[in-house]
Amino acid sequence: MRWVMETFRWILETVLRPQKAQGFVLLSKRWVVERPYGWMHWCRRLNVDYERLPASSKALIHIAMIRIMLRRLA
Repeated sequence: MRWVMETFRWILETVLRPQKAQGFVLLSKRWVVERPYGWMHWCRRLNVDYERLPASSKALIHIAMIRIMLRRLA
């Protein structure tokens, strides 16, 4: 199934599960957004929101992603 949103020129494709499938089935695509959220869960401080200001949370997310990307480069 394909959806086109003319305002932002986005094309969304819904990946459906096969009709005859039983149990676990590997689908053809996953959202790219899911991976960074999974990586960030390894940072303990981001699992629970301890910060008072949103700017502090944003800074910690940036630090966590910098750390993850540096580890991937090495």
